[in-house]
Amino acid sequence: MNVKGTAAQTEPARPRAPLTRERIVDAALLLMDREGLDAVTMRRIGRELGVEAMSLYNHVEDKEDILDGICERVMSDFEYPEPGHDWEETVRRGARSWRKVLRTHPDVMRLLAEERGPVRSIDSMRPMEFALRLFRDAGLSDRDTAQAFHAFGGYIQGFVIMEMGSIAGGTTPSHLERHKEITAELPEEFEAMRAVDPYFAECSADEQFEFGLDLLIRGVLERVREQTPAS
Repeated sequence: MNVKGTAAQTEPARPRAPLTRERIVDAALLLMDREGLDAVTMRRIGRELGVEAMSLYNHVEDKEDILDGICERVMSDFEYPEPGHDWEETVRRGARSWRKVLRTHPDVMRLLAEERGPVRSIDSMRPMEFALRLFRDAGLSDRDTAQAFHAFGGYIQGFVIMEMGSIAGGTTPSHLERHKEITAELPEEFEAMRAVDPYFAECSADEQFEFGLDLLIRGVLERVREQTPAS
């Protein structure tokens, strides 16, 4: 029996990567993206990393600390528009970037919406600071800047929820055909729905997003004009 050759072929076990806060947060984010926010528990994160849940506490304070880390990690994906564009184009590029972030990590909307107290990470606040400066630079008052921030944020988040649900699931040929049949059977009082229905399928998600964005931008510019004293 040749045991010498067998021993020579045995590969040494690869050392496990050291546990760090960054690895823990990355594992939690992957878990959230794959299975949803409810799946992010200390036990599940530990299982993903091949360690006991108690080992995580050597690198993070608690689950809230991990959730803060997820927010910071997601916010770091925000792509800031390059300087040199006019105000309207900068707003559009910023809105598109935020839409892209939310589409990539949809459950972060729920995380941001929950009452978890103020965000503790400075880096997580940078996209918000960028947006607020944009609205102030347009000429809005500080009060109107806060209002515009909520209007744009609510629109983008609501649109992502819609496009990942009703839009994404309502564009298959069978769905569109069934919807057409239902609309055709509606009473005459649904005149508007009958007239508009064909265009729901015609407009792509990108086209719809840009249309709504244009309306918001026009609203901001009109608000600034109203508040600018006549010369």
